[in-house]
Amino acid sequence: MSAALAIRRRSVVNLLRYTATGVLVAAALVVARYGWRVYVTSPWTRDGMVRVQVANVAAQISGQIVEVRTRDNQHVHKGDVLYVIETFDFEVALDNAKATILTREADLVVKKAQNARRAALTTLSTSIEEKQVFDGNEKMAEAAFASAKAALSQAEVNLHRTEVRSPVDGYVTNLLMRVGDYARAGTPNLSVIDEHSYWIDAYFEETKLANIHVGDPVEATLLGFQSPINGKIESITGGISAANAASSTQGLPNVDPIFTWVRLAQRIPVRISIEQVPPGVWLVAGMTCSVSVIGGKGMPVAKRDRGLLDRLENLL
Repeated sequence: MSAALAIRRRSVVNLLRYTATGVLVAAALVVARYGWRVYVTSPWTRDGMVRVQVANVAAQISGQIVEVRTRDNQHVHKGDVLYVIETFDFEVALDNAKATILTREADLVVKKAQNARRAALTTLSTSIEEKQVFDGNEKMAEAAFASAKAALSQAEVNLHRTEVRSPVDGYVTNLLMRVGDYARAGTPNLSVIDEHSYWIDAYFEETKLANIHVGDPVEATLLGFQSPINGKIESITGGISAANAASSTQGLPNVDPIFTWVRLAQRIPVRISIEQVPPGVWLVAGMTCSVSVIGGKGMPVAKRDRGLLDRLENLL
């Protein structure tokens, strides 16, 4: 009797062991499948980068720099003077333009008076040809006076351009100029980071694009900070460079042979506009970040699951 009871008890224990093992294996498979689905299809990436627009400042006139009114990494406002070019040549040009105006104006007065006198005479005192000559002289004097006025305006503008100003609000970066350098018209010699133009480029794998839509809210966590930056998807690029797009010497497509068994997914740039930056988070162009699309259409993983995966990645 006792032997039969022991056998029955042993059978129950074995059954419980098998059942527990089966449950654990099934749970592990479910978790593994879900984790793989999250990793492969959920719209997140660790390949994100902070980008910014940079204004390359160039003088509109050429001349020697006599004063630098900024320093490296200084914050400047739009319209602030960055550096000053020697003004002597442009002041002389302005004085010459003013003198030319006076000369052309006096000449125009004389030509008008001469033409008026000839116009009042009859053909008995002067010929029609002579009247036409004086009328043409007046018109040429008017044109010369208008040209002198334009030259004066140009001289005034050039003198004003000796003060090179910041085109944007932002930060002077990589300042290498010094007093005595020669500024050449149209050649950039100073850069200003536009503080209102920051955005994030996130490079998502092509397998995740089906769950990414313009307007979806986004959280981006910079590598050196814990608080996420809030933003939204602004646009998705329309194309990336193709390695096999180049033509051969005969004009035929140049296709390289591929011997790999695993085909890697292409990474597609997605532009993210920044809507809110947490206090204490400092944006610097070139910083890397992790980007997660939260609450988007067809989102296969909730925000809390994405946060759990991020914590697991940090532990690993």
